[in-house]
Amino acid sequence: MTAVGQAARPVAADRISSTQEALSVARELAASFAAGAAERDRDRRLPFEEIDRLSASGLLALTVPARFGGLDVAPSVLAEVVSILAAADPSIAQIPHSHFVYLNLVRLAAPEQLAERIFADVLAGGRIANAQSERGGKTIADISTRLTPVDGDATRFSLDGEKFYCTGSPYAHTLAVLAKLDAAVGDYAPGEYVAFIPADSAGVEIVDDWDAVGQRTTGSGTVRFTGVGVRADDLVARAAATAAPTAYGAYAQLLHVAIDTGIARGALNAAAEFVRTKARPWFEAGVERAVDDPLVVQRFGELDVDVATAEAMLAAAGRAVDEAVAAGTRPELAAEASIAVARAKAVADRVSTPVASALFEVSGTRAAAAGSGLDRFWRDARTHTLHDPVRWKYQHIGRRLLRGEDPPLHGVI
Repeated sequence: MTAVGQAARPVAADRISSTQEALSVARELAASFAAGAAERDRDRRLPFEEIDRLSASGLLALTVPARFGGLDVAPSVLAEVVSILAAADPSIAQIPHSHFVYLNLVRLAAPEQLAERIFADVLAGGRIANAQSERGGKTIADISTRLTPVDGDATRFSLDGEKFYCTGSPYAHTLAVLAKLDAAVGDYAPGEYVAFIPADSAGVEIVDDWDAVGQRTTGSGTVRFTGVGVRADDLVARAAATAAPTAYGAYAQLLHVAIDTGIARGALNAAAEFVRTKARPWFEAGVERAVDDPLVVQRFGELDVDVATAEAMLAAAGRAVDEAVAAGTRPELAAEASIAVARAKAVADRVSTPVASALFEVSGTRAAAAGSGLDRFWRDARTHTLHDPVRWKYQHIGRRLLRGEDPPLHGVI
């Protein structure tokens, strides 16, 4: 368990001017990130340099609204970018997930002054990480972190609590902290608020204690807050986004689907490369090369169909989220977006872990050697697919089909 230092201040970021450029930049970065991904995973070397390059590329500013100077790409485009990155290094793709989710919260619900500040920071290369979930409550929805007015002043608060699963926190310049206000003060009603605070604020401790089997370099560990000063104009009421049909939850879940789908594609690509360059054919096949073994060819064809199905479902879900986001707050479109994303997540869940496991089946015993690093895809898939259990996705899909019930507005579907 190690306290980590503050991320370097942001460097000037490039401005990406089109969707085509965004996808091209994502592919270029993914190729370079893939080269060291297995080594970073093996040594658990946090990718500070790579995340700085991600910021400098301009990709982390893709969703800044046009009126604040950004490209404002559609959710489907962002999902494709994330999937490209995930095929190369799933940890790197996971790190900015909450960055984009909380930029969406700012877009939907932040006061103008705060929105201007956050979006300007991101355009300059700044990064946001979440401090949302906690480990001590009865469920993930239980939040013990508190905002307390300082001397009854409605403009100043003290923030106290401890968070876990704070993905991206070692790399962040800003932390988005979910906390509760117990009693009304000034214009602020009791409820849940997200406080956007500098990651180097006095009283913030970021701890490198993430030790999961996969997604090993995401920095998803503990962050502690002890008497951290928060201004009223740092606060956003979370309910403004989650209690209205804004597609906030579908947007966040779409990016999770993109990560799972990208892992599946990355695993399949790695398996194909291994079979082309290192695998030996089974002697009964009577061929010189593993790529000519008809049973291996058959299995690769089956796996590619599975991955392509997940990719098609991701694309369809992206279009549904695009439509819902563009429409604003139309309940029927928000519901359809959530269901479309739930379907896509169910398929990605069924594909990513099995494909990452089948990698060894088609590659042979040599692929299981410790030095190959190919096990990272299975470990990453197994870890990441635990986000938001898919069994509840099936519930919401079935309830809508049978009883016409729209999915709930709670921000995670």
